[in-house]
Amino acid sequence: MLSSALRRGAFSSPLAIAILIALAISIPALDHAGAQDKADDSIVWSHGIAMHGEPALPADFTHFPYVNPDAPKGGRFTRALQGTFDSLNTYIVRGVAPDAVPNFVLEPLMARSLDEPFALYPLLAEAVALPDDRSSITFRINPQARFSDGEPVTAHDVAFSFEILQEHGRPYFRANYGQVSEVEIIDDLTIRFDLSETDDRELPLLLGLMRVMPAHAMDEETFRSTFLEGPVGSGPYEISDVRPGERLTLTRREDYWGADLPSRRGKYNFDTIRYEFFRDGNTMFEGFKTGYYDLRIESDATRWATGYDFPALNDGRVVREEVPVESPRGMNGFVFNTRTELFSDVRVREALSGLFDFEWVNRNLSYGLMARTQSYFEGSDLSAIGQPASEAERELLAPFPDTVRPDIMDGSWRPPGPDGSGRDRAMARFAMNLLNEAGWELDGNTLRQNETGRIFAFEFLAVSRAQERLALNYAQNLRRLGIDMRVRIVDDAQYWRRLSSFDFDMIEWTWGVSASPGNEQRNRWSSVAAENDGSLNFAGAQEPAIDAMVDAMLLANDHEEFVAAVRALDRVLLSGFYAVPLMHQPALWLAHDAGLRRPDAVPMMGLPPELWWRESE
Repeated sequence: MLSSALRRGAFSSPLAIAILIALAISIPALDHAGAQDKADDSIVWSHGIAMHGEPALPADFTHFPYVNPDAPKGGRFTRALQGTFDSLNTYIVRGVAPDAVPNFVLEPLMARSLDEPFALYPLLAEAVALPDDRSSITFRINPQARFSDGEPVTAHDVAFSFEILQEHGRPYFRANYGQVSEVEIIDDLTIRFDLSETDDRELPLLLGLMRVMPAHAMDEETFRSTFLEGPVGSGPYEISDVRPGERLTLTRREDYWGADLPSRRGKYNFDTIRYEFFRDGNTMFEGFKTGYYDLRIESDATRWATGYDFPALNDGRVVREEVPVESPRGMNGFVFNTRTELFSDVRVREALSGLFDFEWVNRNLSYGLMARTQSYFEGSDLSAIGQPASEAERELLAPFPDTVRPDIMDGSWRPPGPDGSGRDRAMARFAMNLLNEAGWELDGNTLRQNETGRIFAFEFLAVSRAQERLALNYAQNLRRLGIDMRVRIVDDAQYWRRLSSFDFDMIEWTWGVSASPGNEQRNRWSSVAAENDGSLNFAGAQEPAIDAMVDAMLLANDHEEFVAAVRALDRVLLSGFYAVPLMHQPALWLAHDAGLRRPDAVPMMGLPPELWWRESE
């Protein structure tokens, strides 16, 4: 049996891994069946894994229940993105890259079910072994798995991908994969990750979602660059045309090795997928009206209420529908950058949170179509809103007294805000009292800091006209208290550069969430992420209670412990007033080309393009 180990720090570069592979190749190959039989003596294999409990689907499942297994293949699907791109590499901080490569070109070891909180099924790995204590995870690669150049996918490719992502990937890769104490290549198709030095129970599943890159066709220099040439991958599509900032085209592989796998059946049905890029939202919508792209997920309530009256829709070439969704909504809000002195005081943040007039905005700007966002885990049983803290939550929060407000602890708190009249003096007095406590006083029509005389002024960074319009309305409310909020709209490239280095005072952001939040919460809220450029901790939160609640969430052994930890995290975040809660859509607003079809059953996580197909002519 070929055997080697990649211990933490033992092989610090892809070159070292290449040498390792060369040494392995120089040894006479053993019969794989014999090696597998030997491994089977000590490994208990399974077809899938779940974050809590067991996967819902049996080992002999034929397809995911939300797909159409008989969907016809063919046709073109065109999607639109606002902004631009100068890279295809989503795995590094540099550059602006669309999601094409991770979604369609590079494949993970296992496929995630879109209708379960967090469950994985066979893909590149045909089987997985995970002991009850989750001290390791072992993957057995499907011997049929092939890259687009015909080379087999092996355990060496998995080790290479792990090493290069850990060394040079985005901060969350380094944080997550850094918990692995040893990587052992058992044979060409079997690899084991030793997790005995961490209690992170989500980590095995994150390793299962790791995209596998070809060690023979990728190197460190290429990976660290903002490459624009499609990489060699094992996925169902290849990059066939790249026009930076304008268009990206993918072509379905006729020789795709996994087309008949249960986790792939009924998916990836279009022969061609094309991304079209638009500089602004209005131009993008006009493009849809003229048939320039096929599917639009609407997020603008005004446009949904008034803009869908055009010839293609009226004569049936475009279909418009509202689709109920059961997935959590997450937090949509105006985010305070607490790294700035201005927003370092929670009293200031609470005061400004109380000045967003949701009722007025919803009635006058959104035609009454939106719902108020209240929780970081909105729309799920993980939300703390309306739920008194359980005994388990109180035990988790006991080491951090006074971190959670009493009204948030007992579930009675709701986001503060004016009454919708446009002249709510009570809320203005509430906000001004908090600002006075924080050392700010109204001097005529200007709010100034008592000690320094500094004017209360800051910049809101926007990237779209919709953000600009909402921010300008908010700025009017702030101006009544002498606060000068300047709204600046920038292009896509500048926006992402500034966000990656936290060069802003306030932005609008939505932290989406699944039914099984996990390690991504570290990247959004941990003290470490606050100091890492490129993380999603835009608020700059550095709160020990947050770190502890995220740890508790990842240590949870069952669903009850998990819910307690997530609700406790929600209470800490709400008490910190890191964002002004805004609003969300109560349903999925879709408009699409009439020739497109989708499954009748809508999975928990929505309707991504790979589930759709084009009606046969």
